Amino acid sequence: MKSIYKFIVKPVSKRYNNEKKIGDNSLLLNNNIESFRHVSKEAVVVETPLAFKTNIKPGDKVIIHHNIFRRFYDMRGKEKNSSTYFKDDMYFVGIDQIYMHQFENEWLPNLNYCFVKPIKENSSYSIDKEQKHIGILKYGNKALEALQINPDDLVGFKPFGEFEFIIDNERLYCMKSNDIVIKYERKGNEEEYNPSWA
Repeated sequence: MKSIYKFIVKPVSKRYNNEKKIGDNSLLLNNNIESFRHVSKEAVVVETPLAFKTNIKPGDKVIIHHNIFRRFYDMRGKEKNSSTYFKDDMYFVGIDQIYMHQFENEWLPNLNYCFVKPIKENSSYSIDKEQKHIGILKYGNKALEALQINPDDLVGFKPFGEFEFIIDNERLYCMKSNDIVIKYERKGNEEEYNPSWA
């Protein structure tokens, strides 16, 4: 059972991450199936494509696009699976819909994706909790390394190119290499912004 061009994946646990454990009780955070924020983005690879070779192997944990496991209501109000649904809780995923994979307990970005940690706003004149379009590179890639932009560097990025992910209880923005537009000198007072809900 292999696809020619697509990976076959399944959720790590559930399709939606909308419960939070508080002591012995579970709190339901959201009951709207169409909200992308609570769709699980963690998957396990079942099969790899036949058409090309990849470093991603069956059994690897991957971070994927939020619409893969998402359900929706059609025009008649009937609940349906996304178009990526295959069968038996398995889904098709394109190579460009895999943002990162785990190899020997280390996260490695896929293709030209990278991940940036937001930082706290330190200006007393701002009401924002985090600085806009500035962060610390957490996971880079070869294209950024060629430009001497490495993890822990302070970078600026384009607006509307970042997507929020929670990876290992850390809030990160996923974007492409060309969304990073500048490397700043670190002042040493940059503090990561990771709110308690993450």
